[in-house]
Amino acid sequence: MKREGYPEVTVETVGRRLRNIGQNCDLDNPEDVKRCIAEKQVNVGFKSNLCDAYSHYLRCHGLTWKRPRYKREHGLPKVPSTENVERIIARSSWRYATIFSVLRDTGAMPEELHRTKFRDIDLENGTINILGCKWHKPRILRLKPQTIAMLKRYLAENQQDQPFPDSSRIYEAWRRSRNDLAKRLNDPVLKKIRLYDLRHYFGTMLYHKTRDILLTKEAMGHSRIETTLVYTKLINFNSDEYVVRAAQNLKEATELLEAGFEYVTEMEGLKLFRKPR
Repeated sequence: MKREGYPEVTVETVGRRLRNIGQNCDLDNPEDVKRCIAEKQVNVGFKSNLCDAYSHYLRCHGLTWKRPRYKREHGLPKVPSTENVERIIARSSWRYATIFSVLRDTGAMPEELHRTKFRDIDLENGTINILGCKWHKPRILRLKPQTIAMLKRYLAENQQDQPFPDSSRIYEAWRRSRNDLAKRLNDPVLKKIRLYDLRHYFGTMLYHKTRDILLTKEAMGHSRIETTLVYTKLINFNSDEYVVRAAQNLKEATELLEAGFEYVTEMEGLKLFRKPR
């Protein structure tokens, strides 16, 4: 798979899934593998993933099989709340809190961040050049001021050509912080939030703020508009899901904008701002 150009993270995932199968069956016996996969108490999508991994094994060893008919069910992705995203980031070490903040601000995949070079980060302008992987297009995205401040410290201590760790380490750090927080707060909802959900969070919030599907498509690096359209369906924002604040002067308005609020309108001499809860 490496010789054929597969990303390291894909190779690792296939290896992990083959080990999952191989614990309970003979990998050189396709019928035994079929039995093993059929008996696993997992969803149909994961069974299909196991079949994909086993197909790589068969091709490597010159074997064949009649692949079982496991069809993936494509549901809508789940979008975590802003509060839960921030709680998990706050629970992480400052190093991984920086990495998770970058992923939250850009919607980049962990593997895309890992491939980012030191020279691709422009701290002066607050942007990062995401090269794209898995058919995603390259794009330049802006970071929040707080994330830029965290990133300055991070890069001061990580000045190598590729300053971010590989995706498997990023995933593991997220699981560790998320599970620890879920256990501490006795909140099973937190344990269901995946690292990849930060990408769904970014796409949903960007579309909600701009109502611009083409801008969202470019920011996500999608090749097809149909892929982006899902972000128009994920959250139905209403007034109960906003925090509303009023500003009487320039200083208060500036502080609200820096805190992530967006300007809505002016009433009775006050400027009104809001942001999702």
